[in-house]
Amino acid sequence: MVRITKTAVDALQAVAGRPAFLWDDKLSGYAVKALPSGAKRYLVKYRANGGGRTGRQRWLTIGTHGQITPDEARKLAQQALAAVARGEDPQAEKVIRRSAKRLADVWQRFEEEILPLRKPSTRYDYGLFWKNDISAPLGGFDVDKITRSDIDRFHKRMRKTPYRANRILSLLSRLMTLSEAWELRSQGTNPCRYVERFKEEPRNRYLSTAEIGTLGRTMDAMVAANELSASAANAVRLLLLTGARLNEVLSSKWEWVDLDRKVIELPDSKTGAKPLFLSDVAIDVLGHQRIEAGQSEYLFPGDSETGHMINLRKRWKKICGRAGFEGVRLHDLRHTAASVAVGQGLALPLVGRLLGHSQPRTTQRYAHVAHDPALDAANKVGMAIGSIIAAGHPQQSGMIGLKPLEDSGEPDGFRLSAS
Repeated sequence: MVRITKTAVDALQAVAGRPAFLWDDKLSGYAVKALPSGAKRYLVKYRANGGGRTGRQRWLTIGTHGQITPDEARKLAQQALAAVARGEDPQAEKVIRRSAKRLADVWQRFEEEILPLRKPSTRYDYGLFWKNDISAPLGGFDVDKITRSDIDRFHKRMRKTPYRANRILSLLSRLMTLSEAWELRSQGTNPCRYVERFKEEPRNRYLSTAEIGTLGRTMDAMVAANELSASAANAVRLLLLTGARLNEVLSSKWEWVDLDRKVIELPDSKTGAKPLFLSDVAIDVLGHQRIEAGQSEYLFPGDSETGHMINLRKRWKKICGRAGFEGVRLHDLRHTAASVAVGQGLALPLVGRLLGHSQPRTTQRYAHVAHDPALDAANKVGMAIGSIIAAGHPQQSGMIGLKPLEDSGEPDGFRLSAS
């Protein structure tokens, strides 16, 4: 039994100066070809006209090993063979596409063949990058004429948004690499390769205890005034209570919710399958959202083609404007959850498990402790010591800060009855 895997492809070598082939016995017609040059290309062999014996034999090159993975190549091979079964001729269509060399044509093929293999959040972001940032300035360029200088100038114009600029540059680099794989550019000429990325300062913005209380009250007021849907408010609450990523919450289905184990079992995420752990307060939020969601299979139904909410940015901007928050992103709710966890004395490995991190170093960036819990702790220590000093020196009892600290209770938080 032979299955094309990365290990098998890496081991395949040309023999005596002649190409060597490895055929997959699970997917008929799917193979990888090792050239004497060392390059390895994935391909599909089929017969045109629906695959009948009278059809002309075709060889369709899917991509180059290293630029796409065996699993990606397998999915593309399956798509090509399905097209053959429908009576199409992918190789003939490929020849026609080669005459279209604009970057916009590369994007169109990428959108049709590669992008469907990516996660929904990636598809959404890439689509926005192309539509809002790349299409107008670069889409009409011949892809084989785009130079490093063109890319460098384009990238520098986005210096005010360094993080976004670097993500867009990564997408452009992928498009250029695929252009080489599809033989629309010479090999090894990716013009993005030596363009210097902007330095990205790590963000440590998170909500303080007082701001969390303000957030809860603000959303309550907006829901009561019909300025914000209860579902959107509940989504924000769940993001903060679980520390989950936006798409993890918005795309969750009710069938993944296990109230007995107090988790939402995500079958897939940025780091693969993982659980979202639910506190009693989070379960209370879900109880209210169950009413809002009605018969939808999703926790947070929406009007998009996916059937669920795909974005909260506009609503979050409105919430922040009303609450008086500046520079707070939705993702900073994840920072906030981590910050509160660390402030409660939880060890970083446990915080990493709550957030679903696959690497310990990822959690390390959340190792800061929120300012107000730290200041509160310092005040408690100072007041306690001051009380002792005052007890030993009655004449100093009038000094500021020597009265024992009284527990004023927890600050305002979310009022979950808003929905």
